[in-house]
Amino acid sequence: MTTVVIGSGINGMVAAAELARSGVSTVLVERADRIGGFIAADAERTLPGFLHDTYSSWHPLFVSSAAYGELGPELAARGLSYSNSDGAVTASTADVAGERRTVIAHRDPKRTAEGFALQSDRDAYLGMLDEFGPRAPFIFGALGAELGSTKVLGKLGWQALRSLKGAGLESLVRDSLTSARSYLRRGFDGWEVDALWTPWGLHSGLGPDHATGGMMIPVFAAAMHQFGLPVVTGGVGEFLTAFERLLRDSGVEIRTGEEVEEILVAGGKTTGVRTSSGVIPADTVLASVSPGALYGTLLKSSSAVSAQRASAARYRPGRAAMQLHFALDRPVQWDDEALREVPLVHLSDGSGSTGVACAQAEAGLLPALPTVVVGQQSIIDPSRAPEGKATLWLQLQEVPYAPIGDAAGTIDTSGGWANDDLRKHYVDRVLDRLETFAPGTRETVLATDIIAPTDLEAANPNAIHGDPYAGSAELDQNLRWRPFPGAAGHRTTVGGVWHIGAATHPGPGLGAGSGHLVAQRIISGKTR
Repeated sequence: MTTVVIGSGINGMVAAAELARSGVSTVLVERADRIGGFIAADAERTLPGFLHDTYSSWHPLFVSSAAYGELGPELAARGLSYSNSDGAVTASTADVAGERRTVIAHRDPKRTAEGFALQSDRDAYLGMLDEFGPRAPFIFGALGAELGSTKVLGKLGWQALRSLKGAGLESLVRDSLTSARSYLRRGFDGWEVDALWTPWGLHSGLGPDHATGGMMIPVFAAAMHQFGLPVVTGGVGEFLTAFERLLRDSGVEIRTGEEVEEILVAGGKTTGVRTSSGVIPADTVLASVSPGALYGTLLKSSSAVSAQRASAARYRPGRAAMQLHFALDRPVQWDDEALREVPLVHLSDGSGSTGVACAQAEAGLLPALPTVVVGQQSIIDPSRAPEGKATLWLQLQEVPYAPIGDAAGTIDTSGGWANDDLRKHYVDRVLDRLETFAPGTRETVLATDIIAPTDLEAANPNAIHGDPYAGSAELDQNLRWRPFPGAAGHRTTVGGVWHIGAATHPGPGLGAGSGHLVAQRIISGKTR
């Protein structure tokens, strides 16, 4: 029979490719007119000659993933290549009590630690990375396993106990449930590690005070020291071109511009899907959709998921986000010249300013001092812009979907994101913030493109309320409980129907964890 994959984000593409390469007849159905989901490179978002990654851009999770181990050589053979930095990787800069604070992470951990003022923090940082080594198999093992299965969880815990012993396992569990703020206060005395790595939690939907954020500190640090921050050479459009070639070469039937309206069920098992163009018979369906779409729409006629349908109605989105693109007449001229060579810079002092901005956004307010993610892809991939010019990729991950006010009290939020004045004034605030550290940036802007939370939701229905991470990553919707108890395993209670994507374990990101995990379970026959 046939397997239908609904949705062509990173998880859908990986699952379809791996299944087809194993000999499974596979159809990939995508409602949009192109594959990729939040991997997109729309032509001329600003000006001709400027190549912008519309949404996601950085690929350390993908190149370090099991999916890349499986498909990487095939993608490279079809034109995929990466640009990366051998030196500086990421940085944070902020003004705190009249002091300009800047800290830079390099690929070399020792060089990174040398930038910390306190010897105790230098030792603690390298010690944190050393401690992460023996923990890594169990951390990544958990991220790549069916944590919804008590049997799998028990086996993983037993292996960790044998390797780390009782005290080591207890320490790992404690750190895994700790917030980033608490983890860093416990382990470091200075400000540098907090400023450097806490803002990275935003990229997985976490704030400084969310449980599990503490363990993400060494995960992010170790990943970037080892893999850097690779971007696709020539823009992520080249990634999609290579992936489409691989899918077609593997025999995947790709149907774009076609929406799946219902998963057909008979006798407790799927018999196929009904789309906007007709019926596709199938004995297996992988749905990379939101919980509400799966249980409330696609399986609306199935009584077997009534409990899950009720839980899906209470599934919570996380904070909304915005994406800003600029074509610049010249690269950003930072006051601190070292930042001119850093691919990604956070405007944040760490838990302090980012924690306040998260709280303001959660309260429905436009943050007065937002954390600004400054992407300078053209530093490591000059093909992104004409000679002497540059692209600028700004991401804002602390934004209310429906703002009820402005924390600074200067922007009228009536009308929400449909109000062009609101968009303009908030972009002005962001540029003002950047100008503090890189004066003259505004005068170099040749063209601007604004993607507001409502635009994210319109582009991808999985981004409920403008949340690009497909649901809050707080502990009750994370790990063993993602998306919620009773649906945490990827196999649903309807025979042959699987749930994949960012709303399932291991959550958002370009690691393609759920797509790879489910594809390999089907290929190996381990479907129970």
